Amino acid sequence: MAMAYPPSSNGDPGSPVKESISPNRSPRKYSDANGSLGDSGAPATDRYGFLGGNQYTDPDAERRLPQETLRKRETKWLDMFINWDKWMSKRFKKVKERCRKGIPPSLRARAWQHLCGSNFTMEQNKGVFEDYLKRQGDPKCIDDINKDLDRQFPLHEMFLSKGGVGQESLFEVLKAYSIHRPVEGYCQAQAPIAALLLMHMPVEQAFWCLVAICDKYLIGYYSLGLEAVQLDGDVLFGLLKKSSPTVYKHMRNQNIEPIMYMTEWFMCVFTRTLPWTVVLRLWDQFLCEGVKVLFRVGLVLLKTALEGQEKLSQCPSFFDTLERLRFRNLPPEFQDEEYIFRESLRLGITHNFFFFTSIVSSSGYHS
Repeated sequence: MAMAYPPSSNGDPGSPVKESISPNRSPRKYSDANGSLGDSGAPATDRYGFLGGNQYTDPDAERRLPQETLRKRETKWLDMFINWDKWMSKRFKKVKERCRKGIPPSLRARAWQHLCGSNFTMEQNKGVFEDYLKRQGDPKCIDDINKDLDRQFPLHEMFLSKGGVGQESLFEVLKAYSIHRPVEGYCQAQAPIAALLLMHMPVEQAFWCLVAICDKYLIGYYSLGLEAVQLDGDVLFGLLKKSSPTVYKHMRNQNIEPIMYMTEWFMCVFTRTLPWTVVLRLWDQFLCEGVKVLFRVGLVLLKTALEGQEKLSQCPSFFDTLERLRFRNLPPEFQDEEYIFRESLRLGITHNFFFFTSIVSSSGYHS
């Protein structure tokens, strides 16, 4: 069964992006609400396929690795693929280090599938995806999926055309998942995740990658009631108390619950919150290290938005604070992809500390 979409960073619950673009309408005349594209000339995409919007990456401002460095990293990853199990069991620290540096774009899809194990699952389940596509599916899920197709990255060339190949592939992935997990069904927050995967890999690979993410990383996130998300929100709040007591106190005094601001961050794995170069680097780490990456990044967002007397004074009310956490206008620091990850690693959230906070938070203790 479809569940309500988490509150949008655009302030519109249930509608990730309400606007859609007709195939016959020039994206360059699209409004500044989704990113200015100018009013003349042919549409131009960035190297990720976006024509505009918050995800658009300005080619002139993007940090690019020297070709020599990129080729060296590609060679190292290709070597790891040959003996993947050995690397993961014997030299995982090195794999983690390379993921934190950023996976080479040309190998990102392959690396993601190795990290989450979806390539092995797909190999063991040949024909299953095709079988799912032949089934009718739950009518309610199918209807909800169709309603959401236009809302997923409408300024990306893959999803620009209504009923185009991109939207058709997205429908197939989401329909197949709703059949694969009939009790869970379809949740709107899965759509941007599936869309991101389709930007990098064929439809069947994207499906099994989505399955792996839901089964191994975001366990219970898309179940009715959102209990797992609420629990992780409590964990995030517990971590905030340790890492930034002033921000914690400010939010507690205003009775701001984690579920009010972090739901979209975690359920959509920041795909609708951060610049695209940051999103991809985050996913490199997320699929290697797991959900703790989401907590680290979430804490950096909270600290960057609210830490310091000047910032707190600008949020005197409940609504002011929540509005700031919607990140309608991203802080300039977030445009630097190194900033978030450098700051997140400075937090010192060790595995033991994370585990202890999880236990305390699950007990309901927040004094």
